[in-house]
Amino acid sequence: MAGKTLFDKLWDSHVVRKGEQGPDVLYIDRHLIHEVTSPQAFAGIEKRGVPLFRPKQTIATADHNVPTQNQHLPIKEELSRKQVEALKTNCEKHGVELYGLGHPNQGIVHVIGPELGITQPGMTMVCGDSHTSTHGAFGSIAFGIGTSEVEQVFATQCVLQTKPKSMRIEVNGTLNKAVTAKDIILYIISKLSTSGGTGYFVEFAGSAFESLSMEGRMTVCNMSIELGARGGMIAPDQTTFDYIKGRDFAPPSGGDQWDKKLVYWKTLVTDADAEYDKVVTFDAADIAPMITFGTNPAMGIKISDKVPSANGDESFNKALDYMQMEADTDIIGKPVDYVFIGSCTNSRIEDLRAVANIVKGHKKAENITAWIVPGSKRIEAQAIEEGLDKILIDAGFELRQPGCSACLAMNEDKVPEGKYCVSTSNRNFEGRQGPGSRTMLASPETAAATALKGFVTDATEYLN
Repeated sequence: MAGKTLFDKLWDSHVVRKGEQGPDVLYIDRHLIHEVTSPQAFAGIEKRGVPLFRPKQTIATADHNVPTQNQHLPIKEELSRKQVEALKTNCEKHGVELYGLGHPNQGIVHVIGPELGITQPGMTMVCGDSHTSTHGAFGSIAFGIGTSEVEQVFATQCVLQTKPKSMRIEVNGTLNKAVTAKDIILYIISKLSTSGGTGYFVEFAGSAFESLSMEGRMTVCNMSIELGARGGMIAPDQTTFDYIKGRDFAPPSGGDQWDKKLVYWKTLVTDADAEYDKVVTFDAADIAPMITFGTNPAMGIKISDKVPSANGDESFNKALDYMQMEADTDIIGKPVDYVFIGSCTNSRIEDLRAVANIVKGHKKAENITAWIVPGSKRIEAQAIEEGLDKILIDAGFELRQPGCSACLAMNEDKVPEGKYCVSTSNRNFEGRQGPGSRTMLASPETAAATALKGFVTDATEYLN
């Protein structure tokens, strides 16, 4: 009998009932919820008189459209205020743990799961948010679900799901010095397109991913969605175990519980004779610092390259027109108005340290508005403890409070019409960061260097 991929092992072990001619009934270990996609689901179970089946396996936080300034004051924006109040009421009514505004554990849902040790290898995890794939960095099956599926999980702790095909993306070799996890995933998306992973669950493998920190692996898995995949995952290893050890929800270290978990977690690898539906390989040496120039994440180039020409592709031309980019011109030197460092892709302590490392002793350019939004209250507190806040503020950055912020502009943090933003978030669609805004996706290092110069800048000169 042929071996199994890591994905197959986890999926098969969580199937409650196999669908003969339809989706499987898949058991869910952890359900994460936030203020935007949960109210209708709570209303749904209440309307049917169904209790929340396993409230202890659900964790809630407020993140998507919360303000990132003056969080101690009542929320001014009406929709946001109503959604946050509804989340509080629903969690109290149904016995769900809530990390609301002001709670020391509050933050972006895909940041707090790993940092609290809620996310662990071998789990199935869902949330009403596409970037749930972030948690796959720990060797778990994690994916976003719609509101009706949130209701399914509330009622049964299961979800109806058709099993995706499996894809292995392998990157081997030594990464160039200035290349970050964000550059790796932007490079892969630029090569495979935003539909290259459609219908697949991706396992990222090879020495390039093994060399990454957990923060870096989370960045990669986070953007597997921008590849069109159902999710992404990386097999757990010593880096994973070291990261989890001692966290709030982790098994107590130094005891039987930890040892038993560790024995299980070490089995979570793809068998040597397992077969994938598709395998793609890349050479790490070919990857360079990346930046997007268009209106989807696949429209990315090496920062040292010129903007490509459309070759008669109408949608490509439309994207260049929206972005006011000219083919065959350098992207380095392109003037920028805003820099946003944050989102579930790049708002962790490692990201803030990388930015502080570049901007220390420098000042941002006068034409730049620079926002840095930590992913959680814990990261905010750690940044202050390490003195990163002082470095960032001295450089002219505005250090805000945790939330999704300008990633999707559901709150007041919007990039104005026609303005350019170099952003560490995950999507550069038309108007994503505010109506008429123009977004270029890049790493925290590239964003930091750009903030200092006032135009698109290769961070390599600051790293040497």
